[in-house]
Amino acid sequence: MSDEQLIKEIISGSHAAFETLMDKYQLQVFRTVMGFVHIKEDAEEVTQDIFIKVYQSLPSFNYDSEFSTWLYRITVNMSLNSLRKNKKNRMLQSLEAIFSYRTEEKTPLEELEQAERDKRIRMAIDTLPEKQRMAFILSNYEELSQKKIAEVMNRSEGAVEQLLQRAKKNLHKKLGTP
Repeated sequence: MSDEQLIKEIISGSHAAFETLMDKYQLQVFRTVMGFVHIKEDAEEVTQDIFIKVYQSLPSFNYDSEFSTWLYRITVNMSLNSLRKNKKNRMLQSLEAIFSYRTEEKTPLEELEQAERDKRIRMAIDTLPEKQRMAFILSNYEELSQKKIAEVMNRSEGAVEQLLQRAKKNLHKKLGTP
């Protein structure tokens, strides 16, 4: 069933259609939110809030863009709002990181070193200017094309390309990598 059909059914009162829509997009939304907040529990809460907002806002969705683009805009905006609310807590984030890929093969020292690298990366991403961070997360966490990122951010593809280049340059500087 297409997004448009699902939306019409949801507006008509079908809870099953909303569950189908959530199932279709929940992982993408969650991964995007994790790119901003880095803490699983916070990301789960923001993801839930996003779908509540989507449900409440669907009657005003006007099909000017694809549903997924509209959903990403809501996701990015609500993620940024969550960061602003929890700005003080961002620097005290737990060592559980989306970059951490622990296996039994790593020693505790290797896991600690990986966690420290991940923390430095997250902190560097968090210090990027908002638009660069947004483009970087959508590109690297969601693997969206520059065209799709341009739609989500209401920018040209060239502007998105520049934001991504600047973000990578800034990250290299902050992390001391070539």
